[in-house]
Amino acid sequence: MRLDRLFQNVQQDLKFFVSMLLLLCVYRAAFIGTMGAFLAPDTTRADILAALFAGLRLSLKSAGAVTLFPFVFVTLAGVVSPRLSWPRLRLAFGAFTGFLLSVLFMARYPYYREFHAGFGMEILHGLQDDRAAIFWTMVEQYGAVWRVAAAALLAAIFFLLLRRLLQLGTLALPRIEGHGKRCLAAGGLVLSIGLFFVFVRFGGSFNYEKGINWENAGITKDAFLNECILDDVQALYRVRSIEKQMKAGETAGVEADRIEEHLRQIAGHDAVDGTAVAPYLLRRAAGARIEKPRHIFIVLGETWAMWPALDRYASLHAADGLRALMAETDAYSTRAFLPNGEYTSIAIMGFVCGLPEVHVAPQVQPRTFEAPYATAMAPPFHSLGYQVDFWYGGLPAWDSINRVSLAQGFDHFYGYPDFDAPRQSAWGTKDGCLFDALYDHLADEPPTVHLIMTVSNHPPYNIDLAAEGIDLARIREAVDALEDVPDPEELALELGHYAYMDKVVTDFVRRTRAAYPESLFVITGDHSVRMDPSGHPTRYEHEAVPFVLYGNGITKDILPKDAAGGHLSIVPTLLELIAPAGYAYHSLCPGLAKSRAAFNNSTWTAGGFFGATDGQEAEPIPQMEPGDLQAARSDVARILPAVRTVGWWMIVKGE
Repeated sequence: MRLDRLFQNVQQDLKFFVSMLLLLCVYRAAFIGTMGAFLAPDTTRADILAALFAGLRLSLKSAGAVTLFPFVFVTLAGVVSPRLSWPRLRLAFGAFTGFLLSVLFMARYPYYREFHAGFGMEILHGLQDDRAAIFWTMVEQYGAVWRVAAAALLAAIFFLLLRRLLQLGTLALPRIEGHGKRCLAAGGLVLSIGLFFVFVRFGGSFNYEKGINWENAGITKDAFLNECILDDVQALYRVRSIEKQMKAGETAGVEADRIEEHLRQIAGHDAVDGTAVAPYLLRRAAGARIEKPRHIFIVLGETWAMWPALDRYASLHAADGLRALMAETDAYSTRAFLPNGEYTSIAIMGFVCGLPEVHVAPQVQPRTFEAPYATAMAPPFHSLGYQVDFWYGGLPAWDSINRVSLAQGFDHFYGYPDFDAPRQSAWGTKDGCLFDALYDHLADEPPTVHLIMTVSNHPPYNIDLAAEGIDLARIREAVDALEDVPDPEELALELGHYAYMDKVVTDFVRRTRAAYPESLFVITGDHSVRMDPSGHPTRYEHEAVPFVLYGNGITKDILPKDAAGGHLSIVPTLLELIAPAGYAYHSLCPGLAKSRAAFNNSTWTAGGFFGATDGQEAEPIPQMEPGDLQAARSDVARILPAVRTVGWWMIVKGE
C-alpha cells in the first residue's frame, strides 16, 4: 500500500513540477515578447531560442525547489502515515506559489525599466530604505494596484489549470508479487526519484561541470536576454547568494589576506609599520590654491546623470543650467566622473564616511555609530574652522542617514520637517523648498560646509512642471527625435523633473554667490542608473554623473583636464584647494589633481575610458580624446583592489 501511495503521489508531484516549469517558461517568453524594445539591434532569432532553452534548463532548478514542498509534506508524509498526507496541501501550495510568481512577473516590468536588470541588489537596499515611501511610490508611479490585480487574475487561471491537471487520473502501479520483487521495485522507484532530483538540481545535467547556474547562465551577447534567462526565483536566489558572499567578505576586489600589501599601496611608501589603518591613509596638503571660502556647498543631485549635459543631448534642454555653469571661466568640470555606487545611500555614505561600496552597508554596522572613521568627511573640515551640516529634502530618519551623519561628526542634520517644508511626495519636499530654506539659513551661519541631497528627480515624478517654468511639451518633442526610446512619455517626464532640479540648483548657486561671493560650490549626482536615453544606453550614459567645481579662484586648468575621479575624490580635492601646506588628513583616494582612476561596483574610469569591473568591456568617454587602454586597465587593476580591500577592512574589521 505504501509503495502504491508513493507511486501515485510521485506522479502528482511530477504534474506539479511540470506546471511550475511551464509557468516560469511562459512568463519568460511573454516578458521577452512584450519587452522587445530592449533587445539589441543585432540580436537574432537564434539568440532568443538559445536564451529560452538556457532559461528552461535554469528553471528546472526553480521548479524543482518549489516541488520539494509537496514532495516532503504530502508524498513523503504519506509514506510515513496516510493520516499525515494532505493532497489538498499540494494544490493550496501551488495556488500560493502561482500567485507569488505572477506578482514577481508583473513587478519585473517596472523593475527592468528602472534598472535594466532582473531582480538584484536593489532589493536589499530597498529593505533598508523607507518602506512606506517605497510602497507609495509603487502605488503612485508603478501601478502596484493594477499589477497585483493582473497577477491575481493570472494566478487564478493557473490555479484552475493546475487543479484540473491534478484531478486527472494517475497510472496504477503494476501488480508485483513477492516481497523481494516489491523491494526491488521500491528501490528502483527511489533511485529514479534521486536521479531526477540530481538532473533537476544541475539544470538538465548530472554534474556541476555540465550544469547551469545563475553565475554562468549569460550565454548570449544580448544583455537583456541574459537577464531573461534567469527566472524570478533564480534572480532572487542570486540576491541571496551575493548577500552571503558579502557577509563572508567574498566581494570582488576585496582581498583581506593581502591587507598589509594594499595598505602600503595606498600609502605609497614603506615607512609605516603596524596594523593600524589610519597611518597608511595619512596625506598632507601641498598648500592652499584658492582663498579659503566662507561657505562650501556640495550638492548631491538625485539621479543627476551626466548624459543630458552632453552636446549630443543639448536639444533636450534638460541640463541648460549645468551646461551654462560648466562654460563659465571660474568653473572646472570633468566628464570622467563616477558615483560611489548605484544607490542614493551608497553615495551618501561615500561622502559622510569616506568609504567605497563593498556591499557592506556602513549604516547597519555598530562600529559606524561609535566614532568617526579615519576617512570621515566632517573632522578635517572642523579642524579648518568649519561647521559641517547636512541638508536633505526628505525625512531625516531615512536609511538612518541622520544618525550616521551625526555619529560621523556632522554638527547638524536638517530634513524637510525641520524647516517646515510642505510634503510633495512620500520621499519629501520639493527641491525649491529645500534650497529656499538653506538660503534663508545662511545669514545666521558661521563658516559652514553643506552637504545637500535633493529629492525631486525621483518617482513618483509629481512636480507641477508648468508652474515651475519647465516646458514639458518641448522636452517631449525633443525626446521623439531620439532613437530606441522604449517609453518616450516616461523619459520626457523624467527629463522634465531633471530640468526642474537643474534649474533650482543652478539658480541657488547664482543667487547664493551674488549674496555670499566667498563661496565654493560642487555639483555632482548620487547615481545615474534610473534614467537612460535609450533602451540600450552606453555604459557612460548609464553610469556617469557630473562634477562641477565653481567659485572664486577656480579656473579651467586648476585641476588636470577631465581628471578621472569619483565621489571619494571630492573631499580630498577640496582640502587640497583650501588647506595650508603640510595640513594632515586621511583619505582612501587622492584628490583629482593626482587621481588616475575611479570605480564603483560595476564600472571603472581611467585614461579617457569607462569600463566594466567584471569583464573586458570598455568604451571611450564622449567628447574626450582617449589614452592608452592597456595603461588604464593597469591603473584600475592596481587601485581598485587596494581601495576596496582597505574600505571593507575598516567597516568589518575596524581600524
